[in-house]
Amino acid sequence: MEFTAFNLHSQVAAGVRDAGYTSPTPIQAQAIPPVMAGRDVMGLAQTGTGKTAAFVLPILHRLMTGERGRVRALIIAPTRELAEQIHQSVRTLGHKTRLRGVTVYGGVGVNPQVQKLRAGAEIVVACPGRLLDHINQGTIDLSHLELLVLDEADQMFDMGFLPDIRRILKHLPAGRQTLLFSATMPPDIRTLAHDILRDPVTVQVGNVAPAVTVTHALYPVEQHLKTPLLLELLHHTDTESVLIFTRTKHRAKRLGEQLEKAGYRAVSLQGNLSQNRRQAALDGFRDGTFQILVATDIAARGIDVSQVSHVINYDIPDTAEAYIHRIGRTGRAARSGDAFTMVTRDDAAMVRIIERTLNATLERRTMDGFDYKVPAPKKDVEFARPPRQPMPGRKPAGKGAGKGESPAASRTAKDAARQRHQPGQGARPAGAPSGHRGRHSRRTGN
Repeated sequence: MEFTAFNLHSQVAAGVRDAGYTSPTPIQAQAIPPVMAGRDVMGLAQTGTGKTAAFVLPILHRLMTGERGRVRALIIAPTRELAEQIHQSVRTLGHKTRLRGVTVYGGVGVNPQVQKLRAGAEIVVACPGRLLDHINQGTIDLSHLELLVLDEADQMFDMGFLPDIRRILKHLPAGRQTLLFSATMPPDIRTLAHDILRDPVTVQVGNVAPAVTVTHALYPVEQHLKTPLLLELLHHTDTESVLIFTRTKHRAKRLGEQLEKAGYRAVSLQGNLSQNRRQAALDGFRDGTFQILVATDIAARGIDVSQVSHVINYDIPDTAEAYIHRIGRTGRAARSGDAFTMVTRDDAAMVRIIERTLNATLERRTMDGFDYKVPAPKKDVEFARPPRQPMPGRKPAGKGAGKGESPAASRTAKDAARQRHQPGQGARPAGAPSGHRGRHSRRTGN
């Protein structure tokens, strides 16, 4: 089968030819016809299967007819990196169509986005948080929307975006066409699909499992020895391009700095970076400027780099699905790859879950010559509060007494203080909320 069988608009077909596409992948072959026919589609496919083109090409084909200059297609993605990747596909495949697209996500200035929306973009690729900001501020008009795509729906659920998605849906026309793509189908995503899809065509390509070209190995180690073991692994392993996953942003930054000091061309990718620095890290990893990319899970599905030779889980992920998505960054395009995971005794339960999901026992390995018996360092007391020293010229107060006061005077003062802080006396009652609300970290990827 070739792309000519889809009868795409001539200007879209020209973009396909210029991109070098000849034969569609299985997800493209199964999804493109029903999408072009106007059906809702639920696509279940792992990363690296070509599903982006499976919805981008029908969108471009559809928008070649009809009114221009207003938002007609909305693609929602969980991370900035994935949003940019989709946007680049729109530009590459649609460069002959004169259709205009814009990315909408946080971490960058809002004014350029507003200007492009006002200029009449037809395709919007957005992350949920910033999209809601535009909706609430009235800077985006979705009343003419014809087609909605939810990409990587399960990751949006993992990142806590499901409530935002439901709020966004309330602002969209009911008669739209909806496509939902997900690598896995947990109960919450299945419920969402049932709520928003009308008589959908279900497309499933392959099993939700890592590619058979990936070799897995576990490296049991104590937490404090992970970094030394990682350095040994890198020193004794023939690597090309290495993607290392950590659980936290702080750890990704620190580990990237440690690897750089050890002489590796390493960079970190995490949510505290500006969008320009995040893009520079990704571009440098793609073009070989950096051999090692240390990332949090924001990069698990936003990186399209075919030559990753090794994925190393510095920290084991929280779910088996996340494990599959992480290691799906290697073994792509029929290339072989290796997935190493450092595990501590606390990770035993998660290891069992992953092995049940893969229906296989993962190999346990050790590094010859590595000293696994080095004790953990004593806890850092740098920030411990020093003992209070008496002020010069003052004698230490007696037990229960205030400074320079008798015990009786101290009790009188304390009673007065308690009286002043009774409810209704202008002070907050003990245990009452202070009114301060910490900022939720859910929208790191936006």
